[in-house]
Amino acid sequence: MKPGLLLYSIFLWLFLQPLATLAHGSGGFVQAIAVKGTVRGTDGAPIPGVTIQVKGTSTGTVSQPDGTYTINVPDANATLQFSYIGYTPQEIPLAGRTTLDVVMSSSTSELEQVVVVGYGTRRKRDVTGAVGSVRGEEIAKQPVNTATQGVQGKLAGVQIISSGQPGSQPQVRVRGTGSMLAGAEPLYVVDGILTNDIRNINTADIVSMDVLKDASAAAIYGVRAANGVIIITTKRGQAGKMEVSYNMNIGWRQAANVVKMANTQQYTGYLADAGPQVTIPDFGADSDWYDAVLRKGLQQVHNISLSGGSEKFLYYFNAGYLTDEGIVKDNRYDRFTIRSNNEWNIVEDKLKFVAQLSYMHNKTDYVQLDDIYNNTYRAAPVVPIKRDGKYGNTSAFQNVGNPILSLDKSFDRMNENRLQGTTYLEYSPWKWLKLRSSIGVNQGFQNRRQYYDKYFNDETTFLVAGGNQQRPESQLTVVKEEGTEWLWENTATYQQRFDKHDLTVLAGYTAQKYEGDYLQGVRRNVPNSPDLWYLISGDPNTATNTSDGDKYARTSILARVNYSYDDKYLLSASFRNDASSRFPSDNRNGYFPAVGLGWVISQEDFMQDQKLFTFLKLRASWGRIGNDNIASNLYILTANSGLLYFFNGTATLGTNLADIKDRNLKWETTQEYDFGLEFSMMDSRLTGEVNYYNKETIDALVTVRIPGLLGDPDNEYTTNAGSFVNRGWEFTLGWKDRISDDLDYTIGGNLTLNRNEVTGLNQGQPLFRGGVGQQGNITKTDNGQPIGSFFVLDADGVFQSQAEIDAYVDKDGDKIQPGAVPGDLKYKDINGDGVINLDDRVYAGSYQPKLYYGINAGLNYKGMDFSVDFYGNAGNKIYNGKKAFRYEVTDNIEASYADKRWRADRPSATDPRTLPGGIPASDYFIESGSFFRMNNITVGYTLPKALLESIKIERLRVYLTSQNLFTAKKFTGFSPELVAGQARRDGFLSTQNSTSPLEAGIELNPYPTTKTFAIGLNVTF
Repeated sequence: MKPGLLLYSIFLWLFLQPLATLAHGSGGFVQAIAVKGTVRGTDGAPIPGVTIQVKGTSTGTVSQPDGTYTINVPDANATLQFSYIGYTPQEIPLAGRTTLDVVMSSSTSELEQVVVVGYGTRRKRDVTGAVGSVRGEEIAKQPVNTATQGVQGKLAGVQIISSGQPGSQPQVRVRGTGSMLAGAEPLYVVDGILTNDIRNINTADIVSMDVLKDASAAAIYGVRAANGVIIITTKRGQAGKMEVSYNMNIGWRQAANVVKMANTQQYTGYLADAGPQVTIPDFGADSDWYDAVLRKGLQQVHNISLSGGSEKFLYYFNAGYLTDEGIVKDNRYDRFTIRSNNEWNIVEDKLKFVAQLSYMHNKTDYVQLDDIYNNTYRAAPVVPIKRDGKYGNTSAFQNVGNPILSLDKSFDRMNENRLQGTTYLEYSPWKWLKLRSSIGVNQGFQNRRQYYDKYFNDETTFLVAGGNQQRPESQLTVVKEEGTEWLWENTATYQQRFDKHDLTVLAGYTAQKYEGDYLQGVRRNVPNSPDLWYLISGDPNTATNTSDGDKYARTSILARVNYSYDDKYLLSASFRNDASSRFPSDNRNGYFPAVGLGWVISQEDFMQDQKLFTFLKLRASWGRIGNDNIASNLYILTANSGLLYFFNGTATLGTNLADIKDRNLKWETTQEYDFGLEFSMMDSRLTGEVNYYNKETIDALVTVRIPGLLGDPDNEYTTNAGSFVNRGWEFTLGWKDRISDDLDYTIGGNLTLNRNEVTGLNQGQPLFRGGVGQQGNITKTDNGQPIGSFFVLDADGVFQSQAEIDAYVDKDGDKIQPGAVPGDLKYKDINGDGVINLDDRVYAGSYQPKLYYGINAGLNYKGMDFSVDFYGNAGNKIYNGKKAFRYEVTDNIEASYADKRWRADRPSATDPRTLPGGIPASDYFIESGSFFRMNNITVGYTLPKALLESIKIERLRVYLTSQNLFTAKKFTGFSPELVAGQARRDGFLSTQNSTSPLEAGIELNPYPTTKTFAIGLNVTF
């Protein structure tokens, strides 16, 4: 049997096994005793969401919104454990009782909650590193496709930039941009699976998302953790009767902001001012091209889950369907997911087997934004979009295609399947020792078909003959890609508490391997019938085939010690040794140590009489982590053979090196210091945290241009030749209070200040990137500046008259801009040589914000609930590339520019009279990227439990929600959020079509940020 078929068989059995158990009866259930009660606070108010667990077992439940609970216990002498964030945990023996009401008092700290820290958990109060956490219900209540979008604005130090494109993964930056070339995205750990892509994760399946922000917290993941770690824990079943839940929301998306383009009157007036050389056709049209391309798109999500189990077997099963039509015509994303998380307690408290498996299938209909948006922005309004069944021939009047024709004559669909799962065996020979061995698999398959139909101007267009928008031959492209990644982990955990000492020691070994294949075939003259869209149907003389692939492996040894004395003095130390095949053998191993110290000041005797703080902790940490997220062959030399070489007049066959590689390539390493203060005040109603970090990346991987005397001067190679630093402050503050039994509220916020600076490019070569049409590269990464800084001319206003042009002279009295006319932009002569050229460029900001923040608030009154989140950033810049990307004067203009541009009868100090093709790059096109947005607002109502009992419903909630309801911004483009993403794709399983951090913040053809309006329903039986 083939390995792939065997893998499918195992997955299928593990998926269906819990369903078979349900179908034939759960014989493993034992006779249980039902215990009921109510959980209240010291003020008498009910507390929802309290975890109630039968001590020594996995049986548990949570209290309802009115504080009531019901739990099945194996015998009347069992002990129940009650725990909830912000309250002191309790253990209460039943002693034969079947009704137990509990009063919980506020704990000394909100930080009693448990967070996942990698290969284990810790109480938040015991953590010495910087860790942020968001609960799954906070993510699931938002109508988002990907979980990270639901965390936007909720955690200090975590910047999330989302796109409106269906199926896209938001860009995440943890404490600034962490790499130039080796990928700046964090590592995701989903139930132990390490991945760079979580688009296959259903938000309804998530229990918590924990973010390890500093090197001390993340160092246990070594090589993959340089940009932070996001740990996602999915749901599991709890012993008791089967619980069935159905969650849905349905609504629509639309562009949050659309750039209004000039109408026919504004456009013709602009061309008249541009000169008499343009003949404007009169077709009686006033086309709104964006209105024709964009639409309102339906969005809906449906999830159904089953969970429950016995003392021997716990199960959780969820099936979900999501569809997002997108706001661009013909764009669509459909996703179907299944998750099955099961746990077998083979020997109680000794041996258990866990299988956490998921499957995803998605179908994406793509549109070519580079073509569609470029043409939509530039197309003239005087040309009709479509008339009498034919398309307006924009290409005969301009060097622009009709975007609707491009959409209608193309097809681009990708089908993707993902299998992801972890199975592990855990054995505890003694209570203080836990041995665990797990195997995780991440496997994906893609099948993509692109078909471009043929068409000719005389058949499909009208009004104007000629033009260049035609395709004389149809073309079919078929792409098949697959990748398999497995991870084997073995850990031993020793945990013992004696007297005032609490010690946990972890040791482990891991091995990981990835293999991927890519195959692409292209044929022309393929018939226009989906049934015939196969390569064999095309002309074999036009065949073009491409094959590629990747393979790499890692092995690791890890260890960690956590120690606390008297819950006051905390120590955490870890070490990891990673070996990666992406580096030459001499540099293959990377060593990543970390240490953290904590002092719970509020536990000291001298703090017991003070009334200000209920909890106060000071912590500090240091750590080193690595990054190997580069192509696997960057150090491997390749040769061209069979080349003719003449020696002494005789032709012989020879061999030469195909390129130059750095044979001494080594790890990119991040070293970070972190200092934090955590506190709670006023009986834990006010909580907060302050962090300072210094995160330095050394031996950064950059490209260096090869000197001309060594070969082609346009060639570059990758080497460790750079360093840069991110320094910043993080502030978090939260308040929660209960006014009465029926009313409680929360309000909180976070703020991050970050400065990114390049501190050393060892080869002395700055990196130029960010091409914008005829303007060339507009960003420069160099010492003393942020990564990807804009480097352009300094536009010093507009010439108002010929006298101003004549007066703008150099030291010899010669005109500096002799070809200028009134209304043209004036550029500063920075170097004083009397000529405006590339030597006069200056730094003009970057896309990296100086600060970003989030604000959130919530209110609960009886069955009503209300929540609102805000998000924003400030201090960053955006280059309006689409406005600068001009080839000819006939390109359309924005309506705002048409109304305020310079004219003799309407002087302007900022906007020139025209924007000709080839206009130089300058800060005229740079705008503020600051914005403030209402990220989400939700209003819900939960029906009273007494009303639902008669129809056998446990809980029913309906809600209205809106995402991105409004945005306050200065940027005149579509959206101040521009996804920069990774510089390269790391195998199939993390494919992202996005640009490098070196060229972030250029708006050319973005997918607009969307606003969403939806109605939802949550039902539990």
